[in-house]
Amino acid sequence: MPDIYIRGVPMTLLKANTNHHKADRNHRRRRPPFIRWVVIVTTLFSAVATNGTERHEQHPTVFLAGDSTMAPKLAKKRPETGWGEALQAKCDPHTLAVYNHARNGRSTRTFIEEGRWQTIVNAAQPGDFVMIQFGHNDASEHKLDRYTPPDQYRNNLRRFVHDVRAISANPILLTPVMRRRFDERGNFYDTHGRYAHIVREVARTEGVPLVDMHALSGAILLTLGEAQSRELYLILEPGDSENYPEGLDDNTHFSPLGAEMMAKLVVDDLRRQNLPLAALLACETGPRADSKTK
Repeated sequence: MPDIYIRGVPMTLLKANTNHHKADRNHRRRRPPFIRWVVIVTTLFSAVATNGTERHEQHPTVFLAGDSTMAPKLAKKRPETGWGEALQAKCDPHTLAVYNHARNGRSTRTFIEEGRWQTIVNAAQPGDFVMIQFGHNDASEHKLDRYTPPDQYRNNLRRFVHDVRAISANPILLTPVMRRRFDERGNFYDTHGRYAHIVREVARTEGVPLVDMHALSGAILLTLGEAQSRELYLILEPGDSENYPEGLDDNTHFSPLGAEMMAKLVVDDLRRQNLPLAALLACETGPRADSKTK
């Protein structure tokens, strides 16, 4: 039977990565307590160390602003992985610095209110790049602590674009990634409503580069289908993870494999559009048979 290719990655390789991650989880469960402690501390330090604002002046810099689908994770949240982490892990810091300021649970509104956006504006310099991806939490009408009405969401995106351009840096907008949602008949459906369309509208009216992750990730889900797409998300059986001993059925956040796949979609689309950032991306993307869980 001929192999199925997902954005240039054969399904056999996808399955190979999946088996590797499962084997790695089994190996971690057999680690002595001291080794587990070292791994946790090392992972936590790594997550913190890559999110500061210190920079190598001679290197181009990319700032990531977004929500949990992009964000770095604490050790207690693993194996949840943000695609921004996958991008960082695969880029040579001596060629391109990537600072991931995305945080779980943030909308455009709360990212501004908490001063996180201003931190990026203060740190960015002329010629830098700022990749902006929100929508999951903005659209959550039932969560008033983060909900952002559509008009305010649109205005916040415009503010982000204007602030970045005011310091002669380069904004790049991204639509939110798809949640994994299938109805009782196995038909895939979207949960973001008009929020993805608002990002496209702002990108068009402001003349900003757009990476349409809503469409790109949706195409992956449609191709893989309900069963195989499980491997891209944080769906765990009891005993799979020490952090989730009872298992987990999270169809929003990514597994390490899913984060790698999303990072590949981003980089491939930047290159397809021949955007200036693409020329600086001397990094490897996409799942590999020898890749390891971060």
